[in-house]
Amino acid sequence: MLTARPGGGRRGPAPPGSTAPGTTDEPAALVELPADGPGPDPQVRARARQIAARLAVPRPRHDVLTRRGAGDLASVPYRGGSDDIDLDRTIEVLAERPVPEDEDIVVRDRVRTRRSVVLAVDVSGSMRGERVRTAAATVAALAGELSRDDLAVLAFWSDAAVLLHLGQPVAPLTLLDQLLAVPARGLTNVAFPLQQAARQLARVPARDARVVLLSDCVHNAGPDPRPDAARLPRLDVLLDVSGEHDLQLGRELARAGRGRLTRIRTHRDVAPALSRAFAG
Repeated sequence: MLTARPGGGRRGPAPPGSTAPGTTDEPAALVELPADGPGPDPQVRARARQIAARLAVPRPRHDVLTRRGAGDLASVPYRGGSDDIDLDRTIEVLAERPVPEDEDIVVRDRVRTRRSVVLAVDVSGSMRGERVRTAAATVAALAGELSRDDLAVLAFWSDAAVLLHLGQPVAPLTLLDQLLAVPARGLTNVAFPLQQAARQLARVPARDARVVLLSDCVHNAGPDPRPDAARLPRLDVLLDVSGEHDLQLGRELARAGRGRLTRIRTHRDVAPALSRAFAG
């Protein structure tokens, strides 16, 4: 159940010697969301679903030339890419088909393995109103587009809640409702969800793992998040700039995580930002 911890509303200047604005020694915890809690506001839910329906994140184009050296080597039908013919498999196919077609030629090529993505969504007190509805719609759109990959979703404020564990089946609209049911509250601890994302990705090869952070990056609780960003395989930051935000910290997080920072002002910016992030 969502409960406020002692000191949860504390806000103050960064302690001496800290390296990020608003760093504190305040502990964070993973919170279990109540199964029978109140559902999302019907008007907010309708608005978020409207936005989600308009968002479309194109799946990356499968191009073996741009992925050369990535993925596992496999025998696949020829489609104009590799010219490394698997003779044994090709002969087996041609023995059954006296009039072969192009795809009856079997080649050895690198095949992209399943991607693993952790989406960390800021639902702290500064992410109210249209901001959190856009965040919720982003979850729904990304969940739909990554349905053939592994997705985990974290909602965070000064604490965090796991809405979806990596590898669990994804139901985008259910996930959307779960996120909308989390009240926007408290301070913003960016370090904690990055730590939790690293745990989710601990057994995933680095080349197929990444974290997407959707936040205003107004970090005012917990330790400096930049060391945690540097420990991730890749971190892309979608920085909500529609209100108060910390551009410098957002840039430094993306740089430490070897990813991109994209500024998000409205929900219309989300789809192109995700497309750029996943193309890189």
